[in-house]
Amino acid sequence: MNEKLPIAFTYPKEYFNITDTLECGQIFRYKRLPNGAYAVYSLDKYAELSYNGCDVEVRTQDKDYFWNFFDLDADYESKARRISALSPLMSEAVAFGKGIRILNQDLTEMIFSFIISANNNIKRIQLIIERICAALGQDTPYGKAFPSVQSLASAPVRLFTEMGAGYRDRYLSETANRLLGYDLSVLSALDSASARRELLTFTGVGPKVADCIMLFGLKRGDVFPVDTWIKKVYHEHFEQGHKDSEIAQFFCGLFGQDAGLCQQYLFYFQRKYRQGQ
Repeated sequence: MNEKLPIAFTYPKEYFNITDTLECGQIFRYKRLPNGAYAVYSLDKYAELSYNGCDVEVRTQDKDYFWNFFDLDADYESKARRISALSPLMSEAVAFGKGIRILNQDLTEMIFSFIISANNNIKRIQLIIERICAALGQDTPYGKAFPSVQSLASAPVRLFTEMGAGYRDRYLSETANRLLGYDLSVLSALDSASARRELLTFTGVGPKVADCIMLFGLKRGDVFPVDTWIKKVYHEHFEQGHKDSEIAQFFCGLFGQDAGLCQQYLFYFQRKYRQGQ
């Protein structure tokens, strides 16, 4: 724990579980510290999270940024109660992961992070992002910042290859160069269907990656990212003969504006709990 960092705020831990929130697949720039606290990085910002009795204690120089980042104005108790009432499965999934909060992350960082995430595992995604930050990010008192679009666009494709991005090296380079002249606020102004179609025009952004960017970077609750864990959930509990390409639409129709949060509860429950049974 960095004792020089001020305690910016505390928050009741029942609906803000540090591990549940950071390890449910929505963020990659975090690490567990030797003392059990978690370090979280976003752009050039840094925070440390730990428990103090019944509360989460957040240490950071950027109080307002991380209050919004952790979505602490939202009432997750009401959300959890509403979703739990949908079915016994959802009740069980919410009970297991009710400390999950959907983070308000930077859209640019989400685009590049989830391009890297395609067909990849979390440890490798974290390593690639860490290497890219080390190579191209600006210095901060707590490590390297996430690189600017300008830094990413000016880097040769081979740098991303050397960082371990594999076939995604070209995707990162082409998307960075496109973003040089692109106003991302356009995406925020679009309805979800239109924003998703626009994201799919970016190199390296497929349906699942687009939905992740929508959920974690644009705060759209009416999307449902589908990966191998969610496919298992569908086939075990919701099977109705849909093709893989139809599963996201099925869940969006089932859960509506709660679809994104339901996805996180189900994903985390399947990957963390059911896998360990």
